[in-house]
Amino acid sequence: MLRVTTASLCTYCQRMRLLLPPSASSSTVTSPNKRLENQYTVDSLYELSVDIRKVRKVKGWVLSESTAYVSETADLLRDMGADATVIASILETHPEAVLCRPEDVAAQRDLWVSVCPNKRELMSIIEKFPASFFTLTHHSNQQANILYLRSLRLNKRIIGKLMASAPQSFSRPVERNQEVIHTLRETYLDLGGDEGNLRIWLQKLLSQNPYILLRPAEAWRDSLGFLREQGFTTEELLSLVSSLRASIAELQPESMHQALGYIEGALACSKDELKQIVILCPAVLYYSLPTLIGRFQGLMDAGVSMEQVKESPNVLELTTQIVLYRIQKLASYGYDVRGGSLDVIVGTKKDFEMSYDKLHLRTRRPLFNPVAPLRSAEE
Repeated sequence: MLRVTTASLCTYCQRMRLLLPPSASSSTVTSPNKRLENQYTVDSLYELSVDIRKVRKVKGWVLSESTAYVSETADLLRDMGADATVIASILETHPEAVLCRPEDVAAQRDLWVSVCPNKRELMSIIEKFPASFFTLTHHSNQQANILYLRSLRLNKRIIGKLMASAPQSFSRPVERNQEVIHTLRETYLDLGGDEGNLRIWLQKLLSQNPYILLRPAEAWRDSLGFLREQGFTTEELLSLVSSLRASIAELQPESMHQALGYIEGALACSKDELKQIVILCPAVLYYSLPTLIGRFQGLMDAGVSMEQVKESPNVLELTTQIVLYRIQKLASYGYDVRGGSLDVIVGTKKDFEMSYDKLHLRTRRPLFNPVAPLRSAEE
């Protein structure tokens, strides 16, 4: 009798689950320690084709908030040009968006429109960086920072990308960004830069490394001061700052000292040779000591000489696996890297493919040249 009753109860439960709407699948049947979900929020998201299971897994707490503005948020996104698929994707990635008051989102939209050429580009940014757009705190700081960067005559598109990829720099007081920009300006001019090119230089740095505004001004002074002590000229320092995409402010003097010391000893080079290596391959300044040791040892194991590394230090930018693959690839077509320059294997994948294609064509060219004069077998 007990077995029959239990079986009937299980069958009944299964039927009830099938009859329940998607929103009810885990709202009431949850752990006692979890908050109940807001039925209206779940249903509204479900109607927008949002994957509720994904939201529950990543940001389940959003579904339990008593107040949410699902339809209002969707309407605002729709007005900016988002279709149903994009809206669903944004709300799955950043479901906290539905907790923002519509008037605050509208104000944020107006703020971002001031630095975006059109709604289509703004919508593209929101789709990629929804968390940046829907971070509505410190609105006054965001506005002040935009006005300040606009006063520098920076490109609107660059400011928009900064807001998207490094929103923290816009949330803090404008005075802190002013201090960093002032330090960058002083650095550029002290290193021999031209005042007329300052705006272009700043735009290049900010577009390459949007996080430079988050680095304290002292970090710039410490890093550049250390490199000055190593004998780098102002022109060389300016080149390094530009080549490293302003990452030089993220480097610690102690770590740079270790990297330079290892390279100097491993390649048995002079101070002048060491400077030349750094200028040709600035990346050695920010690679960790274990990384440099591993890559250099991998080159030695592959039969590469120290002189070859000195001539083409950019090879240290490649992992050991990539170096071995490229050496073997070229060896299959009769090119022995150990007997020539390493320039053929350095660079990006596209750079290597161009070098490889040239060698490949050379091995496949026809033996018979129709325009060459005919020769007898004896010759």
